[in-house]
Amino acid sequence: MKATITRFGVRALSLGMMAAFAVSSSAFAQDAAAEGAAAVQKTMLDKWVIDGGWTMIPLVILLFITLYLMLHCEMTLKKAKFCPDDLKAQLIALMGECRVRSAIELAAQNPSYLGRLVAYALPNIDANRPEDLGKDGIEDAIADFTANERPGMMKTVDMLALSSTIAPSIGLFGTVQGMVEAFAILAETGQADPTTLAGSISVALLTTFWGLIISIIAMPGFFFYKKRAQALEASCINAVEEMISTSINVLNADAQLARIPEGLSGGEEEEYIEEGEEAQA
Repeated sequence: MKATITRFGVRALSLGMMAAFAVSSSAFAQDAAAEGAAAVQKTMLDKWVIDGGWTMIPLVILLFITLYLMLHCEMTLKKAKFCPDDLKAQLIALMGECRVRSAIELAAQNPSYLGRLVAYALPNIDANRPEDLGKDGIEDAIADFTANERPGMMKTVDMLALSSTIAPSIGLFGTVQGMVEAFAILAETGQADPTTLAGSISVALLTTFWGLIISIIAMPGFFFYKKRAQALEASCINAVEEMISTSINVLNADAQLARIPEGLSGGEEEEYIEEGEEAQA
């Protein structure tokens, strides 16, 4: 009887130990899996950012600055902020009626590039020169305005070019620093472990990698937004020239009609002139 009880007790103890071992093994496996996942995430962060050293700090800052500059250019370099279609149509209509003062007042109320350009250029119209309205003075005013406005307009765009130039330089500096440190360690240890040396070189090249990425992003953005800014500026200048040409054509058309006898035009006018000359003869 005692032997039977002892045998059952040993079996129960064995089963309990096996169950405890299984539970502990499962828990350990879960903890190991969680630690392994965290280690993988940390390794990816280290591999692409942290391992680059302190030079990655200015590169990361420069990357965010570059993205901000591109977003700023995208938001500011728009046709609605430079040459609104509705404002252009209203100004051309007013200049078609030779209402220069009304056009200046309307332009002065609009903060767009075209509005400010018209408000600056149209006061230079010379009413005593109906044949061209003093177009040379207007063109000089347009040139002065664009020369004053262009630095502010191109400031953000030029900073993209600066970013594309600085980023590879910072990356190259980090690479040179990393190579110097790698070879210094190699000189101290006196051992050329390929694994260690390759890891050090890859870390050193990481900064160049990010510097090139920033440059690849910034350089096309610079040329793209530079062309857009130039096109928007040219559209505003062309709009002002169109307004002046419209007024000149209207004034010259009135003067031309005033020199033609009423109801006569073309061949009839020439016949009328010839008859007058014969009568005088």
